[in-house]
Formats: sequence, structure tokens, C-alpha cells
Amino acid sequence: MKRLIAFDLDGTLADSKQPLQPDMAALLARMLDVAMVAVISGGDWPQFETQLVERLPQGARLDRLFVMPTTGAKLYRFIDGRWAQVYAETFSAEDRDRIIAAVTQAVADAGLVPEHVWGEQIEDRGSQITFSALGQQAPLAEKQAWDPDVAKRKALQQKLLVALPDVSVRIGGSTSIDITGKGVDKAYAIQRLVEHSGVAREAILFLGDAIYPGGNDDPVRAARIDTVAVRDPAETASILVALTAWLQAGLE
Repeated sequence: MKRLIAFDLDGTLADSKQPLQPDMAALLARMLDVAMVAVISGGDWPQFETQLVERLPQGARLDRLFVMPTTGAKLYRFIDGRWAQVYAETFSAEDRDRIIAAVTQAVADAGLVPEHVWGEQIEDRGSQITFSALGQQAPLAEKQAWDPDVAKRKALQQKLLVALPDVSVRIGGSTSIDITGKGVDKAYAIQRLVEHSGVAREAILFLGDAIYPGGNDDPVRAARIDTVAVRDPAETASILVALTAWLQAGLE
């Protein structure tokens, strides 16, 4: 029986950087009644707070929720009535400056300077540096049209892997590249989740929309955690209904 259900966020529980829809928030609250829940994504805590946490209905079992920003390099728990950071593995100032310089150069070399940018392109999230080609606040339609075949992000990733061999460089959302400490990916996040939840690996199930070679959810599958690949939040919602009923039956 599964005891902990883990999710990617963007493209799995919600559209990119969009808040959870009310029906999804209600489904997650029901899931929290029958299992622990973890959400792992490249965004930082403020994004999780507005996109996920504040959307959950009153009375949701927040004490059973594990929030893992920056691909698991941070963990937040609801402790004594408030959200608290359990750990954070941040870059040094020297590493941060070196990474940002390498990203800036690689973007220029790849010719990926767009005509219009909405907000910051390079964001320092402490434990992760994220490059968003069209900016952090780009409209969803613009983001979806920018790199539908992932070719631009793969080319940029390859340049950064050469320039930054001592860190992890992974394709993130529809326009982004996420850079974390060496070995920090969603499989790493699952291992930290095992440590902090006390749940065995075989009792964890992960749902994500990027479980394919090169996808930022694929390390979880490669680490032999049970996974379910989803197309979008609508498919996730359908699976959640059946999964919650199955888990509930196992408790009765």
C-alpha cells in the first residue's frame, strides 16, 4: 500500500505558474486525509505559497504535506501552526556569480535573446539558479509556443553542461533551465523525503508530466520509484479520484 503520494507541480497539478484550480485543491485535500503528500518543483517557496499552499481549502491536513522547492534542495513543513523551512542547501556567493555569468554567456552564444521579456530572466533562488527565456512573468501562451519540441532548451543545456561540469543542469518548465548542486534532482528529493517522512521508497508513488528521457521528472523513474506519467492537470485530477478511493478502501 502506498503511504506517500508525490507530485510535480507545473504541468501536473497546475498550468505553468498558475494557481491550483479549486477542484484540484479539493482533490489534494482529500488525498491528505488518506496519505502523506509531497510536491516537488523547481520554483521557490513564494511560488509554492501562492500557487499551492494558499489554494488549499480550510481544514486541509497541512501537517501531512511536504513542500519541496528548488527541486528538493529545500523542504518546508507546517509545524506548530506555521510554515517553517526544515533545510536549504544554498549556493555560495562565489558559485552563484560564476553560474549566472556562465548562463548569460551561454544564452548569448546560443542566440536565445528574445525580442520581448516579461520580468527577470535569471532568478537566484538560493539553492537553485533558474533561467527563464521569456522572463518569470511571461504569459502562458507565449511560453508554450517558444520551444514546443524542447530543442532550444536542450541546446542550451548542453552548453551549460560543458561550462558548469560541477553542478546539475536540467530542463525545467516550458522555457526554463534549472541549475542546482551536483546530484540534486527529483530522485535526490525523494531520498530526502524518505529521510524526513519515515516512509519507505516502495511506499511512495510519484506523478509527473515530464517522465521521459531528459525530462526533469525522469530521475524519479530512473531511481526505481513507482511513477505515473500524466499529460496535464486534467489527467492528474482523474487519477487522483481513483487513487484516493483506492487508498481509502485500504484504510477501512
